[in-house]
Amino acid sequence: MNLSAIIKTGIEPALALLSANMDSPAARVMLLAIGLQESRFVHRRQIGGPARGFWQFEKGTRASRGGVWGVCLHAASKDHLAALCKARSVTFDPDAIYGALEYDDVLAAGVARLLLWTNPKGLPAIGDADAAWALYLRTWRPGKPHPRTWPALHAQAMAEVAR
Repeated sequence: MNLSAIIKTGIEPALALLSANMDSPAARVMLLAIGLQESRFVHRRQIGGPARGFWQFEKGTRASRGGVWGVCLHAASKDHLAALCKARSVTFDPDAIYGALEYDDVLAAGVARLLLWTNPKGLPAIGDADAAWALYLRTWRPGKPHPRTWPALHAQAMAEVAR
């Protein structure tokens, strides 16, 4: 899927369902860069793994507080997630959310934005690829990160948002 399409069909509708202060050029760059890093906006189901949606969310567990469970439990995101789920007709339950991520790009983009929202440091400035990479590592905790691909993908995301 091309980036302008994912913005129009996934990211913009998701941001419209969240608080207005969650939408910014920096948020859009991070969502695009992470989606590019995780799935290239091609795979809604992780190849050989459990993650779902273009942003490749795992379900996690209550104990791990990772993945969908983490966004459901975090004080900064849980109420926003409940409202997002209601708007998308998805039960506010980690199993239901996890199941819907593979098919609902708006929900997937919203959950991705909410995970970024849980970061107390906020979003990095546009153009600060190193800080953006650090945020991605802290929030997504990827099992097999690919730092060499990040600069080009981050630059591609910035160019698309600047259009």
